[in-house]
Amino acid sequence: MRRHLLALTVLAGTLAAAPRAEANPLDTFGFGSRGTAMGGAQAADVSDYSAGYYNPAGLARARGVEIGIGYFRVDHFLKTNGNDNHVDPVKGLVGGVVVPGKLLGIPFAFGLALHLPDDRISRVRALRQEQPRWELFDNRNQRLYLAANVAVSPWPWLQLGGGLSFMSSTEGRLDITGSANIFNAQQSQLRHEVDATLTAVRYPQVGARIALGKRAALALVYRGQFSLALDLRARLYGDISQLTTAYYALQSDSVNAFLPQQVVFGSSWEPVDHVRVNADLTWVQWSAYVAPVAHLDVDLSIPPPQGGWPAGITPPSKPTSTAIEPLTLHDRVIPHVGVEWQFLDLPHWQAFARGGYEYSKTPFPAQSGLTNYIDRDRHSFSLGAGVRWVHPGEVLAGDVRLDVHAQWSVLPEQITTKTDPADLVGDYSAGGHLWNVGLSTAVGF
Repeated sequence: MRRHLLALTVLAGTLAAAPRAEANPLDTFGFGSRGTAMGGAQAADVSDYSAGYYNPAGLARARGVEIGIGYFRVDHFLKTNGNDNHVDPVKGLVGGVVVPGKLLGIPFAFGLALHLPDDRISRVRALRQEQPRWELFDNRNQRLYLAANVAVSPWPWLQLGGGLSFMSSTEGRLDITGSANIFNAQQSQLRHEVDATLTAVRYPQVGARIALGKRAALALVYRGQFSLALDLRARLYGDISQLTTAYYALQSDSVNAFLPQQVVFGSSWEPVDHVRVNADLTWVQWSAYVAPVAHLDVDLSIPPPQGGWPAGITPPSKPTSTAIEPLTLHDRVIPHVGVEWQFLDLPHWQAFARGGYEYSKTPFPAQSGLTNYIDRDRHSFSLGAGVRWVHPGEVLAGDVRLDVHAQWSVLPEQITTKTDPADLVGDYSAGGHLWNVGLSTAVGF
């Protein structure tokens, strides 16, 4: 009975905290070198700190206390009409901690997982819907990611886990006061104040793993939905050449990044000794996607001076609201396949070779109208290797691991054709590729 109550407590606690959440660089590029090298197919075969992303239930399979750290870099070579779009690289540290133990006699584990960008903690940018941009790559993946999870194994063949993931969001305010000289701008005296706040957005994830004997396992993972809000407020108040006063206020609300809820079904199979084959299917509810177009609320007040405006001076008029074009995306199922071969098995040394493939069909419809959210189908091919040093000494009775990976993602070039021949952007071709390289190391005690 204790095992039933503890398992239900873990699941109920994580499902109860199910708010909306935000965008995740790990969904695009993987977490840790082993997982990336195997195409992200890890839901039924993870037992280290990367379980904090792939499947929190895997934490309960940890052999001991583990500390891991790694680094990866993704360079984008994305083009439109043959011109490089200069999409910034995504790079930074990954790492985590796993602390297993027993609770009421039941195997239990706690884990932390972290992705820390080394350029910026959070990047925000709002573009007009007509402006061509690589919607899922341009700046969506430059985010701080943190996950905290717990897991239990009430029976040797069953592991359950769950927790919360945290992403960074931004709010900002700009105030400008003073006097503006419309006849001689250099004599204007303006003061400005900028206030930006970095907040955390959380979303739940839960997972389960079932062992089917010693050579096979199945897994089921749920990741919650989230949307990163970009809320900006600007206010301008001051004197205009001692003629009148002006007041301008702008409130901009938009979604800077969005990631819909996901369900992952995973499997792992060891057909022969030292060879493991993993396969995951990830359902992504892209139909819930929120268009990243700002909703503007503008208040403008410039009373005319006594006697009217001087000749040649025309006050600005209140801008009209943006008409947001509806955007409907399609749900997708993303397959991941990975293979691992242990080609060296000595008393103190083990070595592995890995490979993987992932296919992500674009959820975006053809951009034949006003909008220009660029995306293409993505084929990702991965290779990697790993070395494990078992029981390196009396002080360290666990192991030391080093893994490396390289991933090449291809986005085949296609032509976007506009319905309206007078479209300001016109037809364009877009495509490219990505390079993802990195390494990770872990120490088990």
